[in-house]
Amino acid sequence: MKRKLIISFSCIFGTLILAIIAFLIFVILGNTCLHVSNLTVNDEDLPDSFDGFKIAHVSDLHNTEFGKYNKRLLKKLREAEPDIIAITGDLIDSNNTDFDVALSFVQEALKIAPCYFVTGNHEGRVDAYGDFEKELISLGAIVLDGKSAKISKNGEEITLWGIHDPESLKGELYGYNEKAIIDKLLSELDYDQEGYNVLLSHRPEAFESYANMEYDLVLTGHAHGGQFRIPFVGGLYAPAQGAFPKYDSGLYTKGTTNMVVSRGLGNSAFPFRINNTPEIVIVTLAK
Repeated sequence: MKRKLIISFSCIFGTLILAIIAFLIFVILGNTCLHVSNLTVNDEDLPDSFDGFKIAHVSDLHNTEFGKYNKRLLKKLREAEPDIIAITGDLIDSNNTDFDVALSFVQEALKIAPCYFVTGNHEGRVDAYGDFEKELISLGAIVLDGKSAKISKNGEEITLWGIHDPESLKGELYGYNEKAIIDKLLSELDYDQEGYNVLLSHRPEAFESYANMEYDLVLTGHAHGGQFRIPFVGGLYAPAQGAFPKYDSGLYTKGTTNMVVSRGLGNSAFPFRINNTPEIVIVTLAK
């Protein structure tokens, strides 16, 4: 009887060890593999020349490297053959800032397609962000914080817009209400709603504000996919949205506005993800 109990305990212990090892492998692979999500956004107001236009949406890299000098990440981008690359903040990480990793990635990404950038909350926390921005511009990236840029094809245009992340503007001038800051930043853009307009902004939780302005497409990140993703439920927690966030991944529509939320690529304060593979989103515009 005693021997049977020992054997039974050994089997249970062995099974538990195997389960732990399998879980660790699952987590490691889930944090180092790269997933490319393909989304098509249909809009009858899209100019004919931009039917099939591809935007590679990159967000929340947080100084992460997928292969030396982000070789694997750049390979995925190259294979996607995007027309432009939109970077929606947190290229760097304020907890472990390394400008060289981020700048090296942008330098190589610019060889694939033009890159457009807006800040995230981590850029907003870094005192030396001004130096980082100058480096981005010197490389040839287009920083859209509070600005716009037109893209032309065959005599037709779409316009890209961008806003600062609220993190860098909190204080006496704007207060600490993030929604109020975003509304203020949106109001300061010279935006007339004519034509097809794409907004780059770090935060998906402000979707209602973006929809009120009637942007055709909004690209955001920040939520990290909810960090832990529960099958058939979605993300567990996202900053500024809390538990079971409403906007954590994929395509959302409100009125005439579509918003794409990237799960992002890196991690920050919480060092790993579960069931939430790092993601590049390829957005294809279609009539």
